[in-house]
Amino acid sequence: MPTHTVKSFDEELKRLMNLISQMGGLVETQVQDCIQSLAKRDSTIAERVIQGDLKIDSLEHDVNDLTVRMLALRQPLAEDLRRVVGALKISADLERIGDYAANISKRSVALNQVPPARPATGIPRMGRMVQQILKEVLDAYVEQDAEKALLVWRRDEEVDEMYTSLFRELLTYMMEDPRNITPCTHLLFMAKNIERIGDHATNIAETLYYQVTGRPLTAERPKGDTSAFTVVEPEN
Repeated sequence: MPTHTVKSFDEELKRLMNLISQMGGLVETQVQDCIQSLAKRDSTIAERVIQGDLKIDSLEHDVNDLTVRMLALRQPLAEDLRRVVGALKISADLERIGDYAANISKRSVALNQVPPARPATGIPRMGRMVQQILKEVLDAYVEQDAEKALLVWRRDEEVDEMYTSLFRELLTYMMEDPRNITPCTHLLFMAKNIERIGDHATNIAETLYYQVTGRPLTAERPKGDTSAFTVVEPEN
């Protein structure tokens, strides 16, 4: 990170990066815990995630306040401007990821009131993949590494393909036995929330790439989600 004549501006940039890193660390923990609460059917962990969402919201407000102040008083240009605006966008993506983790936990609490459903084992596997992608993009942010961000961006297709597979499996179970409808509906929403976490991690990768290089990612985002076109034929 370049140094500036006005030392206080460097301090503000450092504080901004620290806020994003702190927010990212909390979000990582939230995602890990919400997946663990599902895998272990542990409502205590789920409730902790739900309560923890408030801290992430508070940090997003801190980022918003600091970026507005910096834009108004410092009027940054070029890389500095990209860094400040990028932090604003990344904090919004992290806040949404925190919301999805809380949503998953709320459904975990509801799911724990009914017998376990067989497809539930596939959701944590997808969750762990998204956890890893989120960790990699946050590491890339700390290191300001555009190449690492690009690698994360390319992994979005893996998440989409796993989501499509789970979507088809869950629909099949619902058609086989009406008693599966309630738990599988919760699992469908959970899987979609995890897929959306992957999308927001990809958004962060795109923002970071532009922030570091000054060039947007112009290639079409790799997508593997075909669930909208899925047709499951009933068995005879």
